[in-house]
Amino acid sequence: MDDAEKLTAYECGFNPFSDSRTEFDVKFYIIAILFIIFDLEISFLFPFSVCLDSVSTVSFYCMLFFLFDLIIGFFYVWKKGALDWD
Repeated sequence: MDDAEKLTAYECGFNPFSDSRTEFDVKFYIIAILFIIFDLEISFLFPFSVCLDSVSTVSFYCMLFFLFDLIIGFFYVWKKGALDWD
């Protein structure tokens, strides 16, 4: 199975350090997905904060509900231990 060509330097010029098929911990992916989700949700606050003086009462309460939902989601993720790095 150890073929001499597989162990040669390929495109980058470096010899391979170890096997390229090593498994990554799922924690890396979960943290990345959570960062993207919360980052996108926070980006919805910027347009709202720019036009805060011209929004109606209904849209203000909708944004408060959105923030409440965001905080509930954050505490749920925190409680499940997805943010713990062991």
